[in-house]
Amino acid sequence: MDGLLIEILFGAFFALMLLGAPITVALGVSALAAMVYLGDNPIKMVQMAWSSVGSFPLMALPSFILAGALMEAAGLSRRLIAVAESLAGPFTGGLSAATIMACLFFGAISGSGPATTAAVGMLMIPAMSRQGYGPGYAASVTAAAGGLGIIIPPSIPMVIFGISAMGLAPPPEAIAAHGPFQSVSISKLFIAGFVPGVIMAGGLLVMNYIRCRMRGFRGSAAPLSARNVARACYQGFWALLAPVVILGGIYSGFFTPTEAAIVAIFYTLFVGIFIYRELDLAEVIKALDTTTWLAGRVLLVLFAATIFGRVLVENNIPGVIAGGVLGLTTNIHAIWAMVIGMLLIVGMFMETLAAIMILVPVMLPVAYMVGIDPIHFGIVMICTLSVGFQTPPLGENLFIASGISGVSIERISLRALPFAAASVAAIFIIASFPELALWLPRAMGY
Repeated sequence: MDGLLIEILFGAFFALMLLGAPITVALGVSALAAMVYLGDNPIKMVQMAWSSVGSFPLMALPSFILAGALMEAAGLSRRLIAVAESLAGPFTGGLSAATIMACLFFGAISGSGPATTAAVGMLMIPAMSRQGYGPGYAASVTAAAGGLGIIIPPSIPMVIFGISAMGLAPPPEAIAAHGPFQSVSISKLFIAGFVPGVIMAGGLLVMNYIRCRMRGFRGSAAPLSARNVARACYQGFWALLAPVVILGGIYSGFFTPTEAAIVAIFYTLFVGIFIYRELDLAEVIKALDTTTWLAGRVLLVLFAATIFGRVLVENNIPGVIAGGVLGLTTNIHAIWAMVIGMLLIVGMFMETLAAIMILVPVMLPVAYMVGIDPIHFGIVMICTLSVGFQTPPLGENLFIASGISGVSIERISLRALPFAAASVAAIFIIASFPELALWLPRAMGY
């Protein structure tokens, strides 16, 4: 392999990023420079870009974005949050624990970290501030828990990981050394993400309890009431049913993730128009506008990342990188530490979807060579990148929580560090015990 090619490809990419170019421009220009150096016809870029959006699973991306936007407009998210808030009670840190649970619930219908932070934060940050938690702590716990939105299925990053990994088969030597690997499918990723998502939420709950106990934060003055919980569940029945319909249909094999996204759209339209009667034409148009903007931005990155990844794979650059890593160590725990450390750094500076599309062709071959199952690797990758939502300088959840609470990003970042540490500890647990991610897909016959 030509060493100059690597210098051109990565040199142009990092130079453009340092100059402040958008990630799409940096990926596209660096890939074009490499193709010109290789003597390829630049029209090949157009063919690659077109093929990158021609897959059926990719239809799930704009569909889930639209479903999440409609659920927010139809009042489903507000009712889910009310259910979580009814469970707070007088316990130490009860209301902030309810915020984490609300993010867990909302993540099951949104698939997006920033969307989860915005939807939950609008209601819970003011509520926690009124209870004496302080706006800084309220914003930090919401920003940290918002990252659960991409771990609990359905998850937009899982869709992108599945699409990015589908064309990367395990090398024969990896199969000979470690046996067959699970094939990558979006359905498997959705199922595999459930238990790790609960573990990540558990880590945040433990850290929240410790910090609230130290600070003396209490829950509500009223005792936990089964009647209040039952009333909230009754009022939010159709909202609670949404993730059951979406995930139940996927897990039972009744429909694919792409079909599930379409079902979610029509379910939300039905509930919002005929049952809750909060969804009107103006809100639908607003949701469509949001979906168009977000999906268009993601698809532009996907175009460029597909070309960049194809140049990598066709010139065996991932194989060279895998060989270099294995030349340093073959200890799987050391490799996991390097992978997680790299992803934490990348997550601080790069958007999650772009990071997945760029890094999967580079890092998945390394995982294959040391015997890491691609489903397990994908879950750990997404869990690790979710921490980037609460760490500066990119930290999208920090900006949203700051806007809601009026607290500076610097103050929120400092208060979010313990939650980031709890998340990293949970990630190492998930990485060290593959069955936490793999047993549920296997138990369900996937």
